Amino acid sequence: MSDIANICVYCGSGPGRNPAYEQAARRFGAILADNDIRLVYGGGGLGLMGAVARATLAAGGRVLGIIPQFLENREHMLRDVQDLLVTQDMHQRKQLMFEHADAFVALPGGVGTLEELVEMLTWSQLGQHSKPILLANIEGFWDPLIGLFAHMHAESFIREGLNVSYLSVDDVEDILPALHKALDAAPPQPDAASLIDRM
Repeated sequence: MSDIANICVYCGSGPGRNPAYEQAARRFGAILADNDIRLVYGGGGLGLMGAVARATLAAGGRVLGIIPQFLENREHMLRDVQDLLVTQDMHQRKQLMFEHADAFVALPGGVGTLEELVEMLTWSQLGQHSKPILLANIEGFWDPLIGLFAHMHAESFIREGLNVSYLSVDDVEDILPALHKALDAAPPQPDAASLIDRM
């Protein structure tokens, strides 16, 4: 089975309206700890971000928080983590989160979560990385986005050979098995740059 040592989790700095979101975040934090996988996340102490980090810590797990200086107070930077990096800006934060992660999981969240997720999908589409990306589709939260991807494909804005590659599961218990399966079965990355040049 493929080794996953660090998982980057993107999620909201608020809890959302549905209690199932926070329950899923807490459960996934415990799952990470139980499997000796370090959580890499945005460093905040609020909402789903705080829930997944605190649950990881409470279960004896390891956490790396990465937060830009201007968000230290706004997102209530969680200082209890083993590793904490304070960056100059959002770009540096996202780059470090990418570098420290073996895979990416998107729990429910807002525009920031969406932006981080889509950037990783874009980098994958363009052949810049082959790390698995997974949507934790709790209570169907990501269904509208999945539908939008299908619409983009139908309208030929997502073209053959430049597909958007992601996994989707409905239950946090299925996240690690799906990630391991994807890594074990991953084919060689296509040369996306040459595909773009020909279009």
